[in-house]
Amino acid sequence: MIKILAINGSYRDDGITDQTVEAFAEALRAAGAEVELILLREYPIEFCLNCRACTQQPGAAPGTCLHHDGMQDLIDKIERADGYILASPTNFGSVTAIFKRFMERLAVYAYWPWDMNGPKFRKAQAPMKKALLVSSCAAPGILGRWFFGTDKQLKMTAKTIGAEIVGALFTGMIAKEPHPKLSKSVRAKIKTLAGRLI
Repeated sequence: MIKILAINGSYRDDGITDQTVEAFAEALRAAGAEVELILLREYPIEFCLNCRACTQQPGAAPGTCLHHDGMQDLIDKIERADGYILASPTNFGSVTAIFKRFMERLAVYAYWPWDMNGPKFRKAQAPMKKALLVSSCAAPGILGRWFFGTDKQLKMTAKTIGAEIVGALFTGMIAKEPHPKLSKSVRAKIKTLAGRLI
């Protein structure tokens, strides 16, 4: 059975990002996939210390962090998954702070000894897994994708964990009401995009 890991960096229960990820999970389960949802707002992850201890360890496997928190368990889930949904609403022009904190802890996927000028991604030569990107913003979706940093940061996350992006869904104009709901057209896109992961 195909295992999909959905990592959600939204702050709000049942906001558009939550609804979108849930709709993707429903479509993927209906197609026979196993889906695990991670809500970063409930996940015990400390801030990266930028000590680079994890980056000194050679090899294709992720390095080991000095923190003893929930991130190692999450890395294990990333390693076991066949595909990903990477989701974060746009907040002040980029991914949320909790998604950024998660991103920074992905330093374990870089090999960067102190005498090397730049990092080498451990998964660069690995067979690529698949990823879907999910975000939302107050601007029209296409503008939000072009003019904010969210798209770039989600793409960097996918690259770091060794995933090829097979689709993206950016829902716009979500700030006009306090409790927005997914439209039928967005739900139709979700069903189409979900098929690309499996």
